Amino acid sequence: MRIDDYVAELDRALAGPHGPKHDLVVEARDSLTDTAEALEAEGLDRAEAERVAVAEFGEVGEVAPGYQAELTAMAGRRLGFLLFISVPLTALMWSVIWRIYPGDEALWRHAPVWYRPVSRLLDVLQLCVGLYGGLALFALSRGARWIHRPRLVTRSLGVLVWAMLPVTGALSVALTLGAKGASHLDVLPSLLANVVTSAFWGLQIYGATRCLRVSRSPLARR
Repeated sequence: MRIDDYVAELDRALAGPHGPKHDLVVEARDSLTDTAEALEAEGLDRAEAERVAVAEFGEVGEVAPGYQAELTAMAGRRLGFLLFISVPLTALMWSVIWRIYPGDEALWRHAPVWYRPVSRLLDVLQLCVGLYGGLALFALSRGARWIHRPRLVTRSLGVLVWAMLPVTGALSVALTLGAKGASHLDVLPSLLANVVTSAFWGLQIYGATRCLRVSRSPLARR
């Protein structure tokens, strides 16, 4: 197999974030090219030098699992970092919005009895998601030496996002409807907060989907 064919097969076998995947494939190509050039300098023709370099590098089935493990961990680190930053930031942002634009205080006092417990539950859930994201980020980076199955950590992040977004979304809608008339939700800050929240949710869903996809890869299970 020539270098171009080998690299193309390796690229098809891997799944993960585009940037890191591209870097790993380029790194493999550079290593193969350097080996082939050294063999060519020793007297082999180019085609034979490439075939020998590929043979020494190892079959795709042997090399790819190591690369896939790194890509799987990278996908988890990215989502973990996103959750660690975006979830607490979203909670803080909305907390500030509710405090700055409370509307009529009398209406707040007559809010449904379930309003405060649900509000606190939402805060706790968001705190837990952000904390888990930070723990997963640590586990897949500095704590990698103690984690024997990083694929499961990455997969758990994807499952967590898909499980929690509907819950937090429903709780947020309930709080909004429960406080209807007690706050000025049409003010510019709240509109901007909604845009930012939606953007974060979109990124989280994208990251969670990618984590689930790469963790299901047959190579990631090896």
